[in-house]
Amino acid sequence: MKMSMGQIGRRFGRRFLGLAFGVAALAAGGTVSAEELGQPHAWALGLQAGVTPVMESIASMHSGLLVVITLITLFVTALLIVAMLRFNARSNPVPSKTTHNTMIEVAWTIIPVLILVGIAVPSFRLLFQQLDLPKADLTVKAVGKQWYWSYAYPDNGKFEYDSLMSHDKQPRMLAVDNELVVPVNKVVRVQVTGADVIHSFGVPAFGIKVDAIPGRLNETWFKATKTGDVLRSVL
Repeated sequence: MKMSMGQIGRRFGRRFLGLAFGVAALAAGGTVSAEELGQPHAWALGLQAGVTPVMESIASMHSGLLVVITLITLFVTALLIVAMLRFNARSNPVPSKTTHNTMIEVAWTIIPVLILVGIAVPSFRLLFQQLDLPKADLTVKAVGKQWYWSYAYPDNGKFEYDSLMSHDKQPRMLAVDNELVVPVNKVVRVQVTGADVIHSFGVPAFGIKVDAIPGRLNETWFKATKTGDVLRSVL
């Protein structure tokens, strides 16, 4: 059975007090705009602002790794400059015959291992947070189809609706006619599958991305903490 968006809104309005996210069904990934949450912004850098605990953890992990990578790059660059200045043919007409340095060999083995362990621990914690689905307050089923998506709320009645790209709404080529409506401060489980070919269901502001594969039901989850319209990205 299919229902109109008006019927869906009336049915869920009382329960969720009108606190909802609009998730556009076709969108390209973008960066955050100060005026519009979860919207692409020209010349922006970095990730979209997170509106879920998972996305905040992803952004924190991203920022931490950026610092680590920058420090490693600067250190290696400094070593290369020192090597070029101190160990060239002009500075050392008689080359050194040293073949081993135990301290250096131990250091360049132990230090990278410690760095990788330091990265692995928060990475495993983040993966566990993403993959360990808590008890859901609401279940949404998303079915990927060519050029559009179908959504259903299997725990709240047998109804579904299609969400197609809209040419009359803004942002252009990103907005849809029927948005997916979900509550804030509630755990939402998303079941994703494909009806024809492999699709990709992802919402950058939520920190979720999962493949929609025909014949297979994948799951992810989110807990939005802010109200607004966020765009989803699709491949």
